[in-house]
Amino acid sequence: MRTDLFTDPVDGLDEALSAVDAFDRVLVSGLLRPRPDQAAGLTALATAVAGTPLAALVAEAADKAAAGAAGEDHLVALAAARTALMGSVHDALTERVADITGRRRAERNTPDAAADEPGANVLAAARAWLCDLARAGWQGIDHDLVAGAAPVVSAMLPDPRLRRQATLLDGFAAELAASCPGATLDRVPVRRWADLWTRAMLLTLPGAVRTQALSTATGRLLPLGVDVQEHATAVQAQVHAVFEPADGTEPRLVQAAVSAPKPDTVVGAGLWQLLRPRMSLLAAAGECRTMELDGMPVTEEGDLLWDDAQARTGEPVEPFGTARIILSTATDPVTAPLDRHPARIAVPVLLEGYTVEDEDGGRLSFALAGHRLAVDTDRIPTAGPLTPEAVAASGACLGLLRWDAGEFVLQPLAVETTVRKKAVAVHAGAWAGGTTDKVGVRAEKAATDSVAVLRERAGKLLRA
Repeated sequence: MRTDLFTDPVDGLDEALSAVDAFDRVLVSGLLRPRPDQAAGLTALATAVAGTPLAALVAEAADKAAAGAAGEDHLVALAAARTALMGSVHDALTERVADITGRRRAERNTPDAAADEPGANVLAAARAWLCDLARAGWQGIDHDLVAGAAPVVSAMLPDPRLRRQATLLDGFAAELAASCPGATLDRVPVRRWADLWTRAMLLTLPGAVRTQALSTATGRLLPLGVDVQEHATAVQAQVHAVFEPADGTEPRLVQAAVSAPKPDTVVGAGLWQLLRPRMSLLAAAGECRTMELDGMPVTEEGDLLWDDAQARTGEPVEPFGTARIILSTATDPVTAPLDRHPARIAVPVLLEGYTVEDEDGGRLSFALAGHRLAVDTDRIPTAGPLTPEAVAASGACLGLLRWDAGEFVLQPLAVETTVRKKAVAVHAGAWAGGTTDKVGVRAEKAATDSVAVLRERAGKLLRA
């Protein structure tokens, strides 16, 4: 592993992100009455894509927007330019990750097919609302403006083909509503809201939604670790794994995710009660067992479309053993064009032979051959036995290499450490299939009680 590349600068990265930041600041005040500094931000975006096929469209859009006369097509062009820049950052960083790990990235073989174009009118309504947001700016939002998303989301939800856009718009609108009025905001999440606005804008365009090219996976799946993402009303678990095809072709990295709505009273180990019945892979990952797949659908991006009927539990396997023997030979999956964004980078890696260092503010880092890699212990879920203390006492770490706030960071999924003079492995997803750990048992019982109360109340409301 090339540890020196963790901190080496990436050519062109700062310039691309600077242009993105300049445009993002434009959206803070909005495009209704642009100021000179906003015109400069628009020019920076246009200049950054001057050598691309987008050049003429974006230059015209920037001029119109600077004059306060941007129409829908112009705002779409600006969103496309920003997406292209973030995609170029993603590509540069994934190339750097490949240099670090020494693994090959798979190539896209089959283009996704154009899906049926559902709900053209409702998608146009969504674009109109997003254009109104851009003109008002984040400091100009109010409850009336944000509420304009509600009828659009309601019209989208009945159509399964529009659920993706509906979910994005609904979540975005909820964040904005919680921050109204924008004029009183002390701090604006500039990059995040620009990301959401840009993605929502492009996903409303004809042809943006594609039918994923699918193949089938038959062979052995070896789990590496579980990443848990929790919000107030939803939770998702994503299992990262190595897949060994039965036909003897090279292994590949894949992932399978399951999500569920949740009440805010269900936290910690109780989350597994919501997720466990939906995917047998969680139990296998928690128990460190392989799974035998037979015709499991899989996308070119390495996403397994999980179906319990096409999988059965196999023999015990140690994820650290898998990582030491097979991980370096596996190919990394490709990324869908519209998903190319630095925040999407999450690459399984195994680190050994490091020393743990405490930085200012209690942040941990691993020192390897004179180079430091920051460790993001805030991403460790409370739904498992892995803790920052276990990471600090570890000698080997299996985790996800990510890019955050301008640097590579490691999200631990599992560590090898010493407990009572014995070497043990501690996994973030160890409780996914159930646990006898006292802390985990208490959390599961509390979740069971909470869910039972909520079901009883829901039953009474339905009978009323």
